[in-house]
Amino acid sequence: MGSISSYKELIVWQKSISLVKLIYECTASFPQDEKFGLISQMNRAAVSIPSNIAEGWGRNTAKNYIQFLRTARGSLFELETQLLIAVELKYITDCMEIEKLIVEISKMLNSLIKKLEMK
Repeated sequence: MGSISSYKELIVWQKSISLVKLIYECTASFPQDEKFGLISQMNRAAVSIPSNIAEGWGRNTAKNYIQFLRTARGSLFELETQLLIAVELKYITDCMEIEKLIVEISKMLNSLIKKLEMK
């Protein structure tokens, strides 16, 4: 995909990995009865974002990559919704850093998708 030789060089992938770490740290303080509920859902949605960026890269065609980037974006929106639910349930009080990162990743995914669609 251009001059980048690995998905690991993509800033959007790197930021997605940072988001995964923040989500895991955040959900560690949730009530244990959420272990198979919101904790699991949020962790899986977060992991799905960089995973889909990487898997799409491996497909080696722009059309396939765009589909995986859209899936990553869907997981990002899913995570954002789950984060809002966690705030409503008062499991989280301050999630500004996570929200900021979600917005940033969303913009980066949108930009990358648009760039690939033009090829």
